[in-house]
Amino acid sequence: MSRIGKKPVELPSGVTASVSGQTIEVKGPKGTRSFTATDDVTLAVEDSSVSVTPRGSSKRARQQWGMSRSQVANLVQGVTGGFKKELEIQGVGYRAQVQGNTLKLNLGYSHDVDFDVPAGITVTCPKQTEIVVEGIDQQLVGQVAANIREWRAPEPYKGKGIRYKGEFIFRKEGKKK
Repeated sequence: MSRIGKKPVELPSGVTASVSGQTIEVKGPKGTRSFTATDDVTLAVEDSSVSVTPRGSSKRARQQWGMSRSQVANLVQGVTGGFKKELEIQGVGYRAQVQGNTLKLNLGYSHDVDFDVPAGITVTCPKQTEIVVEGIDQQLVGQVAANIREWRAPEPYKGKGIRYKGEFIFRKEGKKK
């Protein structure tokens, strides 16, 4: 029995869900998202909640049960509050700024890095050393943040680079004389 799958997903006020076949579409104040479940589960909308039930007791059906419920919960959270990842830049001369739909990064290379922000994602820089990635799609927000971090991942000796806010970087000791 899936402990997560058993719980119905509550729909807050202002959020509507509709099921057609195996696809659920959730509309809220921030936008519309949809998810297509596998044939191993059944999606149902009752009152102000969405319930997911497995079809049969096979191992695959039980696996898809909890995963599908989590996906539906993420849709609801995305259209109500959205998702956010915060990055911080450490290093002398490293900075970021947003110009239109492009994130300009100075990361110690001989050239500036121009990162084009995909549709559905908003990137802001409250300070020159902070980047905030926001959107309604959790997977896309995480992927964009990972792609930005990839340009200069934190190195273990001085800790310079782009890191997630609150991320711990294991530091190494330098050479001995």
